[in-house]
Amino acid sequence: MPVKSPCIGTCVLDPKSGYCMGCYRTGDEIGAWMGMSDGTKKRVITKSKQRRTEHKKDAAVS
Repeated sequence: MPVKSPCIGTCVLDPKSGYCMGCYRTGDEIGAWMGMSDGTKKRVITKSKQRRTEHKKDAAVS
């Protein structure tokens, strides 16, 4: 089964972090998504989840 894109349609790259504020992927990751292997896609999804968690922690502290 193919790995589904984590895109939620909120495609705004944060200029400070470089991450999409919807899916927390980088612009490079978004651009390369269609050519990635399923294993690479899974790693990107794991990283994006970690980024989202860190962003929420930072926002709670601020």
